[in-house]
Amino acid sequence: MHIGVDEAGKGPVLGPMVAAAVRADPETLPDGIADSKRLSPARREELAATLRERDDIAVGVAFVEPETIDDPETDMNLLTVRAQVEAAAEVAADGDELVCDAGDVSESRFGRRVREGVAETGVSVDVHAQHRADDEHAIVGAASIVAKVERDRRVEEIAAEYGEVGSGYPSDQTTREFLREFVREHGILPECARKSWSTCADLLAAHEQASLGDF
Repeated sequence: MHIGVDEAGKGPVLGPMVAAAVRADPETLPDGIADSKRLSPARREELAATLRERDDIAVGVAFVEPETIDDPETDMNLLTVRAQVEAAAEVAADGDELVCDAGDVSESRFGRRVREGVAETGVSVDVHAQHRADDEHAIVGAASIVAKVERDRRVEEIAAEYGEVGSGYPSDQTTREFLREFVREHGILPECARKSWSTCADLLAAHEQASLGDF
């Protein structure tokens, strides 16, 4: 069997990074599988539901929360490997062929780390890591869809708690405005924020400078 692994939410300033693994025969995947970024949210949700409902397809998901991302003892490359390993380990069996989207400048290094990580769970798989694998391998595209849907669901939960937060990406003006207003009102960052991101550090520094000016 084949396993595709990908992650969503590596760059946002809000919410978790999510990795997903899909184990299936690539020839039996639903029609319309593509890189999740090229699909509408409704189509992504429809395909993700189909993947989860099928008895001949297995899905694994792993979450990396902001608190873990902010840990100074780690970095995003290592966390991406760990998340992909955790998701893959939920569905992998000995002898599977795993294709993952390489989250490192070195495809071979990333692939080796994923293979070693899965091996530590007691499962031996062949691993091929490739940049933009979700564009070339439908099985990775399927994983990309699941990861994006799970990431979007978590952002919706954040919005339900805090109000409108945008997409969670630093370039999103709505996200930046949410953070700015939260810091202005509370003097701290929300729990959903990646506090080590420069966007957050800059907002806190600006707030502290403004407070000093008021004093």
